Amino acid sequence: MNYRSVSDLNHCIVANLHRLPRDIELVVGIPRSGVLAASLIALHRNLPLVDLDGFLEDRKWSGGERHELYCSTKDPKATRALVVDDTVHRGNEMRRVKERIHAAGLGRHVVYACVYVAPQSQDKVDFWFEVIAPPRVFEWNLMHHSFLDDACVDIDGVLCRDPSPEENDDGPRYREFVASVEPLLIPTVRIGHLVTCRLEKYRDLTVSWLARHGVKYRKLVMMNYATKEERIAAGSHAQFKAQAYTRADGLLFIESDPGQAQEIAQVSGRPVFCLTTRNMFNPQSPPGFCNNPR
Repeated sequence: MNYRSVSDLNHCIVANLHRLPRDIELVVGIPRSGVLAASLIALHRNLPLVDLDGFLEDRKWSGGERHELYCSTKDPKATRALVVDDTVHRGNEMRRVKERIHAAGLGRHVVYACVYVAPQSQDKVDFWFEVIAPPRVFEWNLMHHSFLDDACVDIDGVLCRDPSPEENDDGPRYREFVASVEPLLIPTVRIGHLVTCRLEKYRDLTVSWLARHGVKYRKLVMMNYATKEERIAAGSHAQFKAQAYTRADGLLFIESDPGQAQEIAQVSGRPVFCLTTRNMFNPQSPPGFCNNPR
């Protein structure tokens, strides 16, 4: 799994700024993720920034202390603009963007760039910074990408916070936690497999919570022990998740605990993303890798 973090994105941009034309007057971000990349380029180059719709509508954006209102006296059709997306895979979105810009009569002085490009799409933009082959995943859209339908995702620490020691009593306090804990990260796409060490006896409460918060999924995998003590004595949390991951033939496991993330990766032979450290664990990740968060 080719993973890039927000930090990776910034480092890649800084290392390649010299490849962009020096006469750029405006940076245009393609919503949503392209705005992140465009904002970093604009900040490093000290240039005004606008989103795609703002560019097409000649909407004026404030540039803060360093800039007056963008293009306040200049014909937008004569502005040297850099249109940016974070990534180009098949190139369909970039093609639509180009069509809109040309239809608005703004294409004469526009160049197009992306940070990450698929090997087959290098000709879809004027500038790209790094070629990344699939499968690939980016930190900034991790929980809202369609590949989650082929992923395994833990619940506690990912979709909601972990229970406190007081709440984790395998009794009334824990039932209250499962029923009413506040959401943490709720995906906007369907998850293939939810894999949790919660016990089967809490399935109904868990299913109700997921439905209440609009979490879509294909399968919910839970541990089949009678009590919390039995589960702790078995000591098989990571093994259980790794086995479920392997059975699901998933592309990625999303886990919150770095120790478990590393063990799941080693046992399953598949990549695991740790939400806490923002690291992608692979089967070859060395011991202590989880102690080096990005």
